[in-house]
Amino acid sequence: MSKNILMVVTSHSHIHEGKTTGIWLSEFAEAYMGFNEQGWDIVVASPLGGEAPVDPASVGEDTNPSFKEAAKRLENTVKLNDLTHESFDAIFLPGGHGAMYDLPADSKLQSLLRDFYESGKMVAAVCHGPAALVGTFLSDGSPLVAGKRVNAFTDREEAETALAPHLPFLLESRLRELGAIFVAAPNWSSHYESDGNLITGQNPQSTVAVTNAVIDHLRRGGITS
Repeated sequence: MSKNILMVVTSHSHIHEGKTTGIWLSEFAEAYMGFNEQGWDIVVASPLGGEAPVDPASVGEDTNPSFKEAAKRLENTVKLNDLTHESFDAIFLPGGHGAMYDLPADSKLQSLLRDFYESGKMVAAVCHGPAALVGTFLSDGSPLVAGKRVNAFTDREEAETALAPHLPFLLESRLRELGAIFVAAPNWSSHYESDGNLITGQNPQSTVAVTNAVIDHLRRGGITS
């Protein structure tokens, strides 16, 4: 049975003067390719719509050509304000440091995430994608992540990027502050946590595992639209 997947990416392209950012290409492309191989319909959206920025550090001479093909879907994203959760079976948020800036405070995204989660539909994110969850509160006012087992880019991994002083917050620390049960794995290892209809992965190395977990969940009878 066909499924409808909403992939939400950042529109933010700068960390500081001289340092650009955006989407980490493999995190988008591996997930997109995984869902596409199932024959599922995929809508790619962003806060601003239009062309979404790719972090130049995530593209090089050895980049998988299939990733570059998938990146064409980032050239004309749908604006989040034009969407509702009823049309989709799952929402997936790839990372890239850009996600730390615009996704946590986007009110439309927060309402979408709340509606997906409370209707029993899959909410999945990887690496810095879970930054979107830090601003999401349920209808009872509690943080979506409170009491949930979650994973995301760790503070130790962020320290290795040397970008921590320039970021608005540290993702692991903020999730813990919100009451999440943060389960970290060794740096740069593939790891994800699944708690009900919430799946979160640690880093770029975890994208395929998170994608496969979403696919498995939906094929085993995840809520359909």
